[in-house]
Amino acid sequence: MSEIVLNVDDVSFRYGNQQVLDHVTFQLRRGEMLGLVGPNGSGKSTLLKNILGLLPNQEGSISWFGVPLHRLKNRWRIGYVSQKANSFNSGFPATVQEVVLMGLTGKLGLFRRPGKAEKEKVHEAIARVGLSGLEQRNIGKLSGGQQQRVFIARALVSEPEVLILDEPTVGVDARSENEFYDLLLSLNVEKNISLILVSHDMGVVSKKMQSIACLNHKLHFHGKAEEFERRRPEILLRSYGHDVHILQHSH
Repeated sequence: MSEIVLNVDDVSFRYGNQQVLDHVTFQLRRGEMLGLVGPNGSGKSTLLKNILGLLPNQEGSISWFGVPLHRLKNRWRIGYVSQKANSFNSGFPATVQEVVLMGLTGKLGLFRRPGKAEKEKVHEAIARVGLSGLEQRNIGKLSGGQQQRVFIARALVSEPEVLILDEPTVGVDARSENEFYDLLLSLNVEKNISLILVSHDMGVVSKKMQSIACLNHKLHFHGKAEEFERRRPEILLRSYGHDVHILQHSH
């Protein structure tokens, strides 16, 4: 069985008196593609912020690569593409190359200038997401699908072992969405990158990811995508409190 890269053990979190996460436990293994699904307000983004250390851990424990989160040094091993990546200021005066280069700050530090090796990594990351030739293009001039790829390249440039994406396909067209999932699969196969993908689109995620975690404050399911599909009506009734109709995409 493959190595555990992330261990979330009995994690709970509150905003004031509001219980957002209720004793959540799951693991992510090396090379696993995990889809995290659930309704709006179910705690998905809060869980991501907890496991990334962006919110203080209130209850339970979180460890990465066998190391407690608060002691983890090489955080560049975890790449993160937030929801805000899809709604950034399109007038921001930065080129594709400059945005991707920002992804090396964790490795370089704030004051070390990038050298030839770092610039080559940027070039490789841009090529990896299919944007060669657009290095000097202003990011605000790109399509939504291209912008999404830039932010994935920024996350990839530090050569992470895990890639976490929060609602990454919001605002992109069907073709870009298909190309996005093809890119994730190739990264997983070729680089053995572990993935956590947060989405409300269960119909797509359950077909594209290897395993599924269904969250609505509590974790109502965590297992193989095939088992999720087989038990979907029961799981969704329990986690949503009512039946849910999954729309089938033509693509």
